[in-house]
Order: sequence, then structure tokens, then C-alpha cells
Amino acid sequence: MSVHSEDTRKVTTYRLMEMKKRGEKISMLTAYDYTMASIVDQAGTDVILVGDSASNVMCGNTTTLPMTLDQMIFMGKSVAKAAQRALVVVDMPFGSYQGNADIAVASAIRVMKETYADCIKLEGGKEIAESITRILTAGIPIMGHLGLMPQSINKYGSYTVRAKEEAEAEKLISDAHFLEDAGCCSLVLEKIPAKLAEQVAKELKIPVIGIGAGGGVDGQVLVVHDMLGLTKGFSPRFLRRYASLADVMNDAIASYVADVKSADFPNENEQY
Repeated sequence: MSVHSEDTRKVTTYRLMEMKKRGEKISMLTAYDYTMASIVDQAGTDVILVGDSASNVMCGNTTTLPMTLDQMIFMGKSVAKAAQRALVVVDMPFGSYQGNADIAVASAIRVMKETYADCIKLEGGKEIAESITRILTAGIPIMGHLGLMPQSINKYGSYTVRAKEEAEAEKLISDAHFLEDAGCCSLVLEKIPAKLAEQVAKELKIPVIGIGAGGGVDGQVLVVHDMLGLTKGFSPRFLRRYASLADVMNDAIASYVADVKSADFPNENEQY
């Protein structure tokens, strides 16, 4: 049985602000296709992220870098068709907004026009200031992303916790305030110390959603394949598995294969 709010109104960026003001935690999950997005939406999730994490869980890549704008638009369009209540956010892929503000705004406009999503998400702070400003000027909502930024993995060299040192923590706080002041509607903080994340959430008026950032923020996000146990071999401290669907599916498929091999399927009631 669902335990989400009975409020069935469409979630908007303004409603996320309302939720923060009244202390209601924000739930956010990824989805990459119509069927999964329908399930995630109907279960009462507030925000659906069409994440470039599809590069890992859908395409088998080791990083998010290979995802293209066309791929993100294809998935975003499928998810937006399914979402009746949730706010739909589409990740801007690597190379679609860094370094060239003209390309950034053109890419963001394509995402919004072709997917019917509600918002886009970008990784970075002041270093992409011009792109952020141009996109916001075009009337496109932006969810920021700081801390561990997977599109910068080759710069980091590892997926270790970010902002543990004072200088990086101070930069993160400064960037968070910059994103809010620029007009971003919300912010994701990934894999940073819980106390730092809580401090940022208290200082900002916009909602702060964490992944591996502790419970002191305004909401949480997980990759749906991870929390449902569809993926294996990935068990960071922040991940709670709510099901083991890979095992369920494996058993079901193995039963199907056995029934086909034994000629048990289809039986007389399963044919015309």
C-alpha cells in the first residue's frame, strides 16, 4: 500500500519550495523508460530524474560520459509521457553545456521542447556560470549538482567522498549560494560529509536533495535499479536495497526457459 501524500497535484518547482518550507521530505528516483517511470510515479515519488546514470545501468558503460543529448532526449520523452504527478528532471549530458554557453542554451531548449520535461539538471558551480545564466534567462528551470560530479570523474580519478578538506568544502558552500542566487530551483549534493550537506541545506532557501549526503537535507535520490536490487556489485554505504528484483527475475526467467524446454508452455489454455 502506498504511503505517499494524498496530494495528487502535479509537482512543480514551486511545490518543491513549499515542501521545504513545511519540512516535508522530497523523494526522488531515477527512471529511463515509460514502464518504469509509470511505476515510480504511481508509487508517489515526488521527482523523477532521467539521469545520465543510464550510461551505467542501461548501457553498460563504466562512466556517464558517453551519453549523448539525443539519448537523453529519447529517454526524457518516454519518462515525461508516463509521469502524471512527479516533477520530471532531465540530466544534461557531458559536453552539452560545459565551455560554450551558446551550445548550453541550445541544448537545454532542445531538451525542454522535445521531451516535455519540467526541469534540467547540470553539474557544477561558478565554472559554468555563463551557461547557467543563459539557460535561466531562457526561462528553463535548473536543478544544480555539487559534490561528487560523475561527469568530472576523470579529473577526480576516483569516486571517493568529496569536500572532506576545508578548501573544497568552502568552495562547495560558495558554489551552492551562487546557484541559489543565480536562480536555480533546487540542488543535488552527492557523496559529501553529512554535516556539510546539512549546513548547506540550512543556509539555502531552495530544496537540497542528497545522495550519500546524510539525512539533514531536504530530500533523497537513488538510482532505481540500485534500490530495487536490479544491479549487483555496487554497494556504497548510502545505498539501501528495498528489493532483490534481480533474483526474482532470474527465477522467473529460468522457470520460463524450463517450461519451454519441457513443452509445458504453452498449454491448451494458452493457445488459440
